[in-house]
Amino acid sequence: MAARIAHISYYLPSTEFTNDEFFKLFPELNGNANLEKIGVRKRVISAPGETASDMAVKAAKKLFDEHHINPADIDFLLYSSLDFDYKMPATSCVIHGELGLNFNCGTLDLSHGCSAYVYALSVAKGLIQSNGAKNVLLLTANTLTKDIHPRDKASRFVFGDAAAATLITASDLGGIQHCVFGTDSAGYQKIIVKDGGSRNPLNEKSFEEFSDEFGNTTSRAQFFMDGTGVFLFSLKRVPVLVAETLKKNNLAQEDIDLFIFHQANLYMIGTITKKLNIPPEKVFNNMQEIGNTVGSTIPIALAQALATGILKKNAKVMLIGFGVGLSLSSTVLYLD
Repeated sequence: MAARIAHISYYLPSTEFTNDEFFKLFPELNGNANLEKIGVRKRVISAPGETASDMAVKAAKKLFDEHHINPADIDFLLYSSLDFDYKMPATSCVIHGELGLNFNCGTLDLSHGCSAYVYALSVAKGLIQSNGAKNVLLLTANTLTKDIHPRDKASRFVFGDAAAATLITASDLGGIQHCVFGTDSAGYQKIIVKDGGSRNPLNEKSFEEFSDEFGNTTSRAQFFMDGTGVFLFSLKRVPVLVAETLKKNNLAQEDIDLFIFHQANLYMIGTITKKLNIPPEKVFNNMQEIGNTVGSTIPIALAQALATGILKKNAKVMLIGFGVGLSLSSTVLYLD
């Protein structure tokens, strides 16, 4: 028994944060060449008090409505996020109740951020192949903008908030192919919120501000990213990941009809694809209008590529995630 992506729906918050608004806050950056390379024109921002799980529930209900799915048919719920409602219980248990899923529907929380979608697809595939599940609901959602310091200019320019709902089903056709993963744990502090967990509980110093060489301000209780370090990691590791994914799936690069990379920033994706000699027309990007939405970038891009007809039946698409951890993940989908 194989596993395939049957449907994807997504939820975007109604609040937009445009470049005009950004440059009113930081006029000294207007015309900055490095920011222009990133490629974002506007991002979507979650409302005050709106949690990642709230957005996940909205995405799931939209999926049910758009594709006439009965919640009673869901065998397992996966919630993939960096934002959880409580220290305990699992947020997937809370969402289970919000969606009115059956008592015999299992739930599981997953993290990993930017690489999480392919990780979660692999888990869903395993539940179908080894445990007999027929319908797995995968929800990805993050509200990273709530963890960004108001004067962290680089991060505020890049990131947005969103949620996506993916239905993975059992199939006689091979949809989700072999997955490849990687972890560069030596760089785990390059993307981090240092305080607030068990290792470093919040204390009187957690909100003390510090700035990097570019004038981006944050604190130990808020989001920090070493942008240069992440760029170098991605440029070194992602091309190798792509090659290993092709090899594991017995494919040549020319066999892939479309590449969907995690929407980290357009300059990074462009640099990686040039290194791999991938034609620009074989790469789909959408972060220009919504920003980097962490774990939801790949499913939203995949949904939009399908909706616009860029991806057609019998196409092969490669999904490539990379980021928090530092972690990587990739797979190939056969579209039926």
